[in-house]
Amino acid sequence: MTTFAPPFVATYGETDPDAPLVVLLHGRGSNEHDILSLAPHLPEGAAYAAVRAPITEGGGFAWFANRGIGRPVAESLAETMAWFRTWLDDVTPTGRTVILVGFSGGAAFAGGLVLDDPGRYAGAAILYGTLPFDAGVPVEAGRLVHLPVFVAQGDADQVIPAELLARTWDYLLGESAAHASPWRDRGGHGLSDAAAAALHDWLTQRLRSLLHRAASADGPCNDVG
Repeated sequence: MTTFAPPFVATYGETDPDAPLVVLLHGRGSNEHDILSLAPHLPEGAAYAAVRAPITEGGGFAWFANRGIGRPVAESLAETMAWFRTWLDDVTPTGRTVILVGFSGGAAFAGGLVLDDPGRYAGAAILYGTLPFDAGVPVEAGRLVHLPVFVAQGDADQVIPAELLARTWDYLLGESAAHASPWRDRGGHGLSDAAAAALHDWLTQRLRSLLHRAASADGPCNDVG
């Protein structure tokens, strides 16, 4: 089994250890600082942690070895997911709320994590990428039942194979039973301003829902509407 060094992590936002943690997962060949640039455009009230992937790839880093674009090697994905969960357990020892936001290769990695252990996460954003089908993670019907998922794709994406994008879209909006919030635009393989705004709104709703749930657990809630 491959031994990876502890991850480099760049942070932004809340420093309260009980604040919801939004983990940002960069694309293949990129790094944690690139994806962290998204954080100032996302809602306040969360701690943002951008994690560097463990595999060196060109001038950047990758989450898993590939057998083709969007097609992780199963053994590699299993190893890097185990590495990530070790880090996550260290920084969330009290069951801290965690939401994943992944772009491109990071979207596939986020998808693998939630498919492998859907109860661990309070939501996931799959941005301009595919789920890791045929890579050793479960994709049966109802696997993500009730899990809030934001999925964004561009009609002109020339990076991720079209059949994988379509399969991801159809699974998340149907068979998975996730509580899916879809976004499509005419752009290519990149997060448009409009998609970033939609992601902001989705995260805002998730954070409000988590805050409301926490308040309800602490005592009677008199909110109506």
